[in-house]
Amino acid sequence: MKITRVTPIFTSRYLHVEIETDSGLVGTGESGAWGHLEASATAVEKFATYLLGQDPGPIEAHWNMMHRFGHFRGAAICGAISAIDIALWDIKGQALGVPIHVLLGGPVRDSARLYAHVKAATKPDMIAAALKRKEQGYTAIGHLNPFLDEDKGDVYFKGHARKIEDAVGVVADLRAAVGPDMDLCIEIHRRLTPAEAVAFAREIAVFRPMFYEDPIAPTSAEAMGRVADAVSIPVATGERFSSLYDFQAHIQRGALDYARVSVCLCGGLTGARKIAALAEAFDVRVVPHNPLSPISLLACLQLDAAIPNFAIQEYPLVTGPDMLNGKSNTLRGADLVDWTPQVANGFIRIPTTPGLGGALRADAKDKGRVVRKIEMRPHADGSHVDQ
Repeated sequence: MKITRVTPIFTSRYLHVEIETDSGLVGTGESGAWGHLEASATAVEKFATYLLGQDPGPIEAHWNMMHRFGHFRGAAICGAISAIDIALWDIKGQALGVPIHVLLGGPVRDSARLYAHVKAATKPDMIAAALKRKEQGYTAIGHLNPFLDEDKGDVYFKGHARKIEDAVGVVADLRAAVGPDMDLCIEIHRRLTPAEAVAFAREIAVFRPMFYEDPIAPTSAEAMGRVADAVSIPVATGERFSSLYDFQAHIQRGALDYARVSVCLCGGLTGARKIAALAEAFDVRVVPHNPLSPISLLACLQLDAAIPNFAIQEYPLVTGPDMLNGKSNTLRGADLVDWTPQVANGFIRIPTTPGLGGALRADAKDKGRVVRKIEMRPHADGSHVDQ
């Protein structure tokens, strides 16, 4: 079997890759280089010059070639490698007639616990959305930003005491509303300084969050480690990491309790499996990052099935105003794929069909291309705020 075509495909706000073979098999993958998908598509085209005519089977060899031939990498490059790697695993699974997780050692579970997205610009809306998720049967909610997802056009300013007090109030009222049977996965989106992160975490610990994700920018293992040392809430980070070595530095420092592995950024299933094994050696649990399309979800589920240290899976449901328009339990991007797994009682079934378990619909590329704007929220002092 030989590779005959490698095609980057923009589908709405996502970047997918299809790899065609002379046997008729087509593999599908996705790049997670969020905000830099155009550059990642160009990298896919560059890698295609190497892949055309190659046997798709030796995935590890291709993975090493793409990572090592040019020495310089980064998110756009690693997103392209990830998409290609996932597509190659999809081809292998289809060729052998088994789901990918069988090739990764076989399943240790047949379903994965989910945390469903909740996103809101006001506390009342966030609480209403959380209660809706509970009604829908989910046992955990995430993407929970206690500092709220306000309009990026609004100039921001709050003093320290007000900033912390308002956000603590959001967590307190959420816990009171949903009770102790729903886990809260708190995601700060890098909004805080280390000092603020420690002050805030100490106040919300009483509400027992499952984890505290990216309280600060995940650029320094030492800084994240200082936060982890000072708080009692488990710290989660890693969604921006594009290599095994980023995780190595943070795990070795004790800077995380949950590894947020981005399968579509860290080197695909090959890279994610390596990271999961590293995390397992340090008793760190894996929470795959998945803000992308159902192709990303299917890839995550193959990993979830095969690793013993899986914790919970991010599940990107439609959020915001659309929750009030009859789409409150709709998987984002579901119209792009030909199949999605069944969800019941907050768990999702692991696919058992060959390869990934699903592919792009024929009309997926007709959805139009959404280009993410370069923008940040302005602060009152003229600087910009991470949000």
